[in-house]
Amino acid sequence: MKYTRADIINALCAEWDYLCHDDFDPDEDQTTEEYREELQDYSYEQLVEETSTGEGYTLKEFMEHWL
Repeated sequence: MKYTRADIINALCAEWDYLCHDDFDPDEDQTTEEYREELQDYSYEQLVEETSTGEGYTLKEFMEHWL
């Protein structure tokens, strides 16, 4: 399945929000909105790379979990 840029960005932001939820440091971490803005400049390939998926954890699994 081919995911849209918006789908991948939304999933990455959901993951980011989860990861920073309990341990957010405003001096070190971007807000979810800042992260979303940064991702807008990424190419499709860079977005997929940002998911850290591959053979062991597929993009499909990532998207099912975070989208």
